[in-house]
Formats: sequence, structure tokens, C-alpha cells
Amino acid sequence: MTTATPTGTASTPLGVGLPDPELIARLANELFAARPGDPPDARPQAPAGETFNTAGVPGVQSVPADANLPASTAPSDAELRDLPASLAVPPGLAVPAGGASAPAGLSATPRLPGVPGFYFLDRAAPAATPEVPGSHDIGLGEGVPGLTTDARPFDPHAVRRDFPILREEIHGKPLVWLDNGATTQKPQSVIDRISCFYEHENSNIHRAAHELAARAEDAYEGAREKVRHFVNAPSPREIIFVRGSTEGINLVAKSWGHRYVGKDDEIVITWLEHHANIVPWQQLCAEKGAVLRVAPVDDSGQVILEEYEKLLNARTKIVSLTHVSNALGTITPAREMIAMAHRHGARVLLDGAQSVPHKRFDVQELDCDWFVFSGHKMFAPTGIGAVYGKEDLLNETPPWQGGGNMIVDVTFEKTIYQPAPSRFEAGTGNIADAVGLGAAIDYLDRIGMENITRYEHVLLEYATGLLNQVPGLRIYGTAKEKAGVLSFTLAGFESVEVGKALDREGIAVRAGHHCAQPILRRFGLESTVRASLALYNTCEDIDRLVAALLKIRSTRGG
Repeated sequence: MTTATPTGTASTPLGVGLPDPELIARLANELFAARPGDPPDARPQAPAGETFNTAGVPGVQSVPADANLPASTAPSDAELRDLPASLAVPPGLAVPAGGASAPAGLSATPRLPGVPGFYFLDRAAPAATPEVPGSHDIGLGEGVPGLTTDARPFDPHAVRRDFPILREEIHGKPLVWLDNGATTQKPQSVIDRISCFYEHENSNIHRAAHELAARAEDAYEGAREKVRHFVNAPSPREIIFVRGSTEGINLVAKSWGHRYVGKDDEIVITWLEHHANIVPWQQLCAEKGAVLRVAPVDDSGQVILEEYEKLLNARTKIVSLTHVSNALGTITPAREMIAMAHRHGARVLLDGAQSVPHKRFDVQELDCDWFVFSGHKMFAPTGIGAVYGKEDLLNETPPWQGGGNMIVDVTFEKTIYQPAPSRFEAGTGNIADAVGLGAAIDYLDRIGMENITRYEHVLLEYATGLLNQVPGLRIYGTAKEKAGVLSFTLAGFESVEVGKALDREGIAVRAGHHCAQPILRRFGLESTVRASLALYNTCEDIDRLVAALLKIRSTRGG
């Protein structure tokens, strides 16, 4: 993931320095999503009363405000690539690497992180009562390397149509789902796959000889292979199905931790952790006489690496840290922190609950010892998740539950356990929802995780810029590396009060402590409002959020 920096100028009124919605939409379509052969009248027009300031742009001439922009005047991809870095270009046009000096009244705003040098130039709004700009989603895809899905441009509006619940109305208004950090909605393909399982494959697995058992086992183990591929684990034997991240952390704490952590040993976590990555370690420390140590964060919400490293020593048995903070959106420097811990002989668990729906990553590259995540955060059903663990480590670890399916042989004197992963999957697993998790991975693979990462970064920048211009609103979590989480307070209003008011506008956010009380208290807070983004959110969703927040402020003369 890439750096999120606010767009616009925080000291100016709402709307100043932001793009004209219609102009951006037209030009984005022209430059990134228009198909060859589009009729000339489909080309963008200048807004009424204005001209495009295109002086010096090869192949483009200034045109009157009421004139269509014919095909012959639109710059080609080659012309855009060949523009000199110092050239001033018109509002809304994409410019190549090297940057561009904006004409008076314009500001260069990154719009396509990860695609070298592409920017939109923002036109300052005229002096007038500022309004929340309308939606101007950018069609990412054709002509932009890497931003395609099945050879089609990535289109967030098309993605939205895959999620039937997003057609719901709440209090008579279209649903805006900005509570993705709590759970994500499910695409039709996942819903259909679960229905298909129950209609055509439903059976218990591993023990029967009939056809439906074979179908169910193929589907279940096929899902395990999809998880393996998704996280790039070396073997499906390293993938354990669990209910979710919480159960995965508890599995490690109560199996490996119970055997290998002893009196006066140390466990290291960070201030950023969800309660699920605090409480199991507290319980283990209380049981074993071990010590829990906590790495501090700075005022931006990022782990202070120098202080973290000071906590590591020969007594450190395990480090357990979040990949992305659910309360602040901070992306931790996980690879570096893992390497530091390994240098001191410690094992590392990485909590990926908030990272898996947003970014492609590689457990072998990260070199974590365990990785846990929840399916419902990544468009899969609730009640299913996975633990990745290094195979030799899993086989050295005793099971934490006993029952069927996880044994080789049982006598009244002793039990011989299966190797991983079966030794950790006692009883009948959540077969149908594991199959649903596999379908969610198929869906994400079709869209492309790289596309999702880039698009969500664009959306985060846009949302950060607008929210920073709402009077009395303060965002918490401003780390340089950040995912799509916007945690904020609104002066004069309780967080729950804001959440309920947004719900009346059809906007779903989270209001509370987000099961991460220590990190909020680090900033002197007991609760925040949290808007969290996903691939189906749009700039229009953000516009509605900001408009609703301004409406809330206006109820008290703000």
C-alpha cells in the first residue's frame, strides 16, 4: 500500500482546490476508459462559461466554452507520454512521470498511485458558496498499465452491481456501506456458490465413501488450496481452517504458547492491537508467569521501531502484531519487525484481519511464522477464516482441541494425532463457508488485488482531503503508510450520536472503541467514528458522507 496524503488545501473552504465533477468524469472517461470508435459527440466538453487552458499542449487547442472537443484535438497517449515535465497542462488531463507545473489556480493531485507519474490537475472553484462536489469516479483501466480486470477497465460501479445488498435502501435512502472494517458485503458469486454447495454437494467429509462426500471433500480441500495460493504458502498442509482471526490467535496461544512459553519469558505486542491480539496473551502470561511487553506508537499512530527493538531479547518467545490497525488504518512495517524478532530468536504471529481484502502479500516474503485472517473481512461468509503456519512448526505443536478427524489412532491408553492441518481441525468443520471463502478468493483474483490496492488508495486520498475540510472534524491515524480506515471525531458531538445521525442518512459507519481501547486511549479517546473503505465504495459515497456530516454540524449552528 502507498502513502495517503490529503488532497486540496485544508485551510480553504470545502470545494476549493477540488476537481470539477463533470469535467473530471468526462476527461477520465476520455483518457482511461473510452473505447476506440466512440463518436465525437461523446468527447468531453468544457464547463459552461469556461475554456480549457491548453496552451502549449501538443495536439490540443483552446476551445470556446460551448464547443465540443472533437477527436482530433484530444491528446494521444504518445503525446501525453512525451509532454515535458515543466509543461503546464489543462485541468483534468493526466500527465506523465516527472510532474507538471500547474497554471495559476490549479494544483497537481496524485490520482493513480503505483502508475508512474499520472496526476489530475485540480481547478480551484470560483468564489461562491462552496458545495460538496458530486461523484467523479475515475475509470481506471484501459491505457493504464495493470489496472484491468479480465481485460476490462476496473469500474467500481460495475463492482457494486456484484453485491446485491448494496441495492438496499435504509430509512428510504440508498445504502452507503462504510463499515467494511467490521465486515464486508458478499458478492452474488459467493452467495451462489454456498447455495450450490447445499443443493448439490452437501455432506460430511473425510470419512464416507459415497459420491456426495467426495464432492464435498473436493470442494473443501479445493478451498484450502485457494487460500494457500492467495497467501503464497508453500503447501496446503500449512493452512488450517478456523472461525476467524480471533480463533486463530487463540489457537496459537493455547497450543504453541502453552507448550513453549514459560515463567519469566516475554511476549511482545504493540499499542495498535485489537483486543483479540491482547487478551489471549494476557491469559497465557497469567497462566505461565510470563511478561507481556508493549511496543509504543508515535503521534501518527505508527510503531516506533527503535523502541520496539529495545523490547526484544533472549527471553522474547513470541511477537504478535497487527498488519493493519483496525482503529487507525496504520500499516505496520511488518517485514522489518518480523526480521528484528527473528534475530532475537522469537517467533512471530501476524494478524492479517484488516489487510487481506486490500493488498496482495506473500507469507514467504514476510517470513512470518503464523498468519491469521477472517473470511468475512474479505467478502466471504462469517464463521470462517484461516491460520497459515510453517509446517515444521505446526507439527511440533500439540493440538488445542480433541475429537474426530484429527487422529490417526485412539486407544484408552494414548492417542496418535494426524499431522497438520488435520491435527488442528477437530470435529466437523465449517465446510460450506470454507467453500464460500474459496469463491471470495476467486472473485478477488478476477478483479486483481493490485487494482484494488490502487483504487482504494485513490479513494482514501479523496476522502481524506474532503474530511479534513469539515469544520471541527479531526482524523486520528495519520501514519505515512495507511490503509482505507478513517477514524475521526466531530467537535461537539458524541461518536455514537454521529453514527446514529449518519444511519438516518443511509450511511453505515462504526462508532465506538472498535475493540481497540488501548490505542484510542493513547490519543485520549474512548471512541471515534470510523469509516472504512472497500473496493465497491465510490467518491459518491464519500460525498454523501461529507454532506451528511455538514448537515449534522448545521443542527447546532456549526
